[in-house]
Amino acid sequence: MKNIIMAILVIAVVGFVGYFIIKSSPRTADVAKVEDNVTSTTTPQSDGQTSGTPVVEKNKAETIIGKSINERDIMAYHYGTGDTELLFVGGIHGGYSWNTSLVAYETLDYLKANPSVVPANVKVTVIPVLNPDGLYKVVGTAGRFTAGDVSSSQVVQISGRYNANKVDLNRNFDCDWQSSAKWQNTTVSGGSSVFSEPESLAIKNYVETEKPKAVVVWYSAAGGVYASSCGSGIMPETSTITNIYAKASGYPANESFDFYDTTGDMVKWLAKKQIPAISVLLTNHKDTEWTKNQKGIEALLKHYAK
Repeated sequence: MKNIIMAILVIAVVGFVGYFIIKSSPRTADVAKVEDNVTSTTTPQSDGQTSGTPVVEKNKAETIIGKSINERDIMAYHYGTGDTELLFVGGIHGGYSWNTSLVAYETLDYLKANPSVVPANVKVTVIPVLNPDGLYKVVGTAGRFTAGDVSSSQVVQISGRYNANKVDLNRNFDCDWQSSAKWQNTTVSGGSSVFSEPESLAIKNYVETEKPKAVVVWYSAAGGVYASSCGSGIMPETSTITNIYAKASGYPANESFDFYDTTGDMVKWLAKKQIPAISVLLTNHKDTEWTKNQKGIEALLKHYAK
């Protein structure tokens, strides 16, 4: 009888210990869930810095590529899963050029409603607001907004051109960079060094990681398409897409922006990186001129379709 009781006790103890061992071990499903939620990694930069950069999954619809000084997300939206990426950027001048963000949001609406316009070999990425802090100053949000949200104060709108460090982000890139830069007749800050600002560093990391085939950046206001270069002439493909977008949209094509000297310009830096890039300047600071830009976008998609 004693032997039977002892055997029962041993079985009970072994079962009890085994239960807690299994309970404390991570389940396969839980491990998979944790791995699925990993969305960023640390990538070494060319200047020796490290910065958290997103791992852009091929079928992911949106990505946070970085954060502004005031910790607002810089969002990228992706359409299509091809290997040829076309990148469209708005809102580098925040609330001052709020219509460049609106035309980017209209692009999102169009691509969502018409997914078949994206060729099978192409992925379209749209970053509507590269300067969310500057946009917030003028419209009260860092995300989707309407024209009715825009402050009517010219002083407020001008203040929204800069990021929270009062740096003009389109003077913070690595092509002829200067800390003291120009915007028309106004002296503006280009930052303490190239890519000193988290917003410009975010787009730098994205471009260097994803290597887009071509880039379109919306600005306002002059009404035209402008090719990019950085001291070594215009690349043939840049000239090609300048003329394609201009012809389709009806904007005039221009080989360079000559109204005043721009140092640390984003599209010039892209040219330095050997990436074809164009500036599309809307005609004023209020209209998105969607019909024109839709035609330009469609023409580029056809150009890069296999």
